[in-house]
Amino acid sequence: MDLDAFTELLTPRGRRALAEAEELAGADPVAAATTLRRTYDAALTSAALTQAGLRARAVAKFGADAGRMFFTPHGLEQSTRAEVAEHRARRLLALHGEGAPRVVDACCGVGGDLLALARAGCTVTAMDTDPLTVAVARANAEAFGLADRVTVRVGDAAEVRPEEYDVLFADPARRTGRGRTFDPMAYSPPWPVVLDLVARARLACLKVAPGIPYEFIPEGAEAEWVSYKGEVKEATLWSGHGAGGRRATLLPGGHTLAATGVRAPAGAPGRYVYEPDGAAVRAHLVGEVAELVGGRLLDPMIAYITSDAEVATPWASAYEVDDIFPFSLKKLRTALRERQIGNVTIKKRGSAIDIERLRADLRLKGDNSLIVILTRIADKPSVILCKALPPARTGSSVR
Repeated sequence: MDLDAFTELLTPRGRRALAEAEELAGADPVAAATTLRRTYDAALTSAALTQAGLRARAVAKFGADAGRMFFTPHGLEQSTRAEVAEHRARRLLALHGEGAPRVVDACCGVGGDLLALARAGCTVTAMDTDPLTVAVARANAEAFGLADRVTVRVGDAAEVRPEEYDVLFADPARRTGRGRTFDPMAYSPPWPVVLDLVARARLACLKVAPGIPYEFIPEGAEAEWVSYKGEVKEATLWSGHGAGGRRATLLPGGHTLAATGVRAPAGAPGRYVYEPDGAAVRAHLVGEVAELVGGRLLDPMIAYITSDAEVATPWASAYEVDDIFPFSLKKLRTALRERQIGNVTIKKRGSAIDIERLRADLRLKGDNSLIVILTRIADKPSVILCKALPPARTGSSVR
């Protein structure tokens, strides 16, 4: 899809082609293209089918809004899930204080965050280096009636003057010609450019990959890892509001946990094992989670917590221990056979064992299910057999 084809897609004729393409969703691609080609030229047919396919994929991130939005393939891949963008926009407004902030979105992509910011009341000036991406972002703002709050133009993030705005928002592209990159120095714009923008901003909000190396987090910035339905989606770096440290947030519940510096002791296994949410692990908040459940670590270097009490918390999955023993394939196989286990969920931390090979070696038979945790206990390879407890159903918590 090129810029000319996308521009035509926004005309009344193009919108009819897109509507017809969406009606053909799930049909054989060749048959769908043949059907549209009876009315439309090849370029518009291709653009409509591409956009219909992207909208279908985007439902997972944007829900019903996906049916009104426009995308590029890379833009959809990097775009922020709507719930995460809304959380970030709410927090940005809270940190800014009174009034509607003027935000500069230095690399807006297709506009997922831009929409959330504008809906929250921000006035947004956005830019991207790619003319097609800019056209898509502008079309998305217009689709939701936000054009009066949003200005989108072609521009390089390096040319942004963040000191002229209340807030800098940046979501550097994390793809190169060879695919996704995990090296901030390979971001676009590169990390030194991003840091220069942050240094000149009154308040800055950076969206980065959840696996960002800790040494790249700017001094004095607060790093927030966000988990959605148990999956760590991204990290956000906040700068300029006077707070540093680490924070984890769970969505859709809105639970937030901030670092207190508490360190969890290690100790003997108890009746329950807790597996902290990945956002808490990334934020180095395992000690804080252990404190919430009155627990201790099974091993000082591994993020499994044990406790003698069952405590409801959104911050960890809880398991009731059935048995614990040093790792031995023969002993594990025997234990599962005695319990007539035909289905296992295998989890591991601190273990080099290949899960799929182990699953095959276990030769499972039976109607029962069990959770097998492979880990170290006091630095010794161990097996924990357990069953899951119901997930916690508590209100939002802030610390």
